[in-house]
Amino acid sequence: MKWTWVLVGFLLCFCGLSLGKDALDFPDYDGKDRVHHLSAKNYKSILKKYDVMVVYYHDHPGSSRVAQRQFEIEELNLELAAQVLEEFDDEDVGVGLVDAKLDKDIAKKLGLDESDSIYIITDDEVIEYDGELSADTLVEFIFDVLEDPVEIIDNSRELKGFKNIEEDIKLMGYFKSHKSDHFEAYADAAEEFHPHIKFYATFSAKVAKALDMKLNEVDFYEPFMDNPVVIPGKPYTEEELVEFIEDNDKPTLRKLQPHNMYEIWDDDADDDEHIIAFAEESDPDGYEFLEILKEVAEDNTDHPHLSIVWIDPDDFPLLVPHWEKIFGIDLSHPQIGVVDTNDADSVWLDMDDGEDMPTVDELEDWIEDALSGEIDPDHDDDDDDDDDDDDDDDDDDDDDDDDDDDDDDDDDDDDDDDDDDDDDDDDDDDDDDDDDDDDDDDDDDDDDDDDDDDDDY
Repeated sequence: MKWTWVLVGFLLCFCGLSLGKDALDFPDYDGKDRVHHLSAKNYKSILKKYDVMVVYYHDHPGSSRVAQRQFEIEELNLELAAQVLEEFDDEDVGVGLVDAKLDKDIAKKLGLDESDSIYIITDDEVIEYDGELSADTLVEFIFDVLEDPVEIIDNSRELKGFKNIEEDIKLMGYFKSHKSDHFEAYADAAEEFHPHIKFYATFSAKVAKALDMKLNEVDFYEPFMDNPVVIPGKPYTEEELVEFIEDNDKPTLRKLQPHNMYEIWDDDADDDEHIIAFAEESDPDGYEFLEILKEVAEDNTDHPHLSIVWIDPDDFPLLVPHWEKIFGIDLSHPQIGVVDTNDADSVWLDMDDGEDMPTVDELEDWIEDALSGEIDPDHDDDDDDDDDDDDDDDDDDDDDDDDDDDDDDDDDDDDDDDDDDDDDDDDDDDDDDDDDDDDDDDDDDDDDDDDDDDDDY
């Protein structure tokens, strides 16, 4: 009996372990085709089948093998997203493709403006998705689309959660009830920006008191800012709220994230330049630098032209080698610089590999120089060209000096050769004279000998 209970316990543990593993299994594509290729014949009937339609308005891949393979990867991501969304019970979500070359008329009828983009089509609006084309990021965005445009905060726990949201623009409104005309105007404005901007509301006097809000007031929070801006002129119409948000939707500091990366990169450029800050929030140096950035943003929130894009390299591991190569920086340390979005020229603040972190005042001075144009990627590029010219001039001077030295050496060699020739000639003459003298002496000796012989005979 004892071993029976041991066996039962073992099986229960094993079963629990198996269930635990199953719960963490990421979905694999099952091979079933769920993505629709929309055409003039079928697009109306397909749209009627779903409450929400996700449409990828893609460039025509043509005959390029690289473009075809890239499109296959994108289509597989969409197939996996469609497979996951098929299990969602609240709404029927479909996924389709529209070819920019073959189906221009369909794109026009659906309100698809820009190719190589994803659109979410609901009953009354078309929402553009400006994030990376990966199944998990896309599905997360679609879930946000399916949520209510306004989230209600009822108690202190939910209020704490609201306060912890700091990476996105958010609004909070205090109204009497759901039936309030002012709340309805607020909700209508929320639909215009959903899901890109987060709208919250409360009907609780206690929550409103904790936020120091008055009835029918709406507060606007920039990312990473503790203190909101009270939208003036309450109570508001929908148009007044929309106008204020559109005038203030470029925060002083905001984070580039997978679901909004193209929106921020395209919208944030002022005169085709970005102020970009790289910092890993999980790294001590990165966290320290991020806190400095937040303080700078807080101090300069009223600056009309200051907008800093913060990128956490941990969010984009596949892009880190590319950024390090084109910008010439080491992303294992915090970095801040000015980037030209046209040609990727850039200038970066020297922080000695994170060892020499700037103070708030020093960073503000550097940013002011960047905004005034004193720090400019194009100017830095000109300086590099000047350095190249100087190097060329130095090389020319060195070549001239070498030529002069060679000429001098040649002249010296010629002189030496002439001297050697003269010496050789003189030596030859001396030798000839010596030979002649020797010959004469020999002749004289011979004559004397002959005379002696004659005397003997």
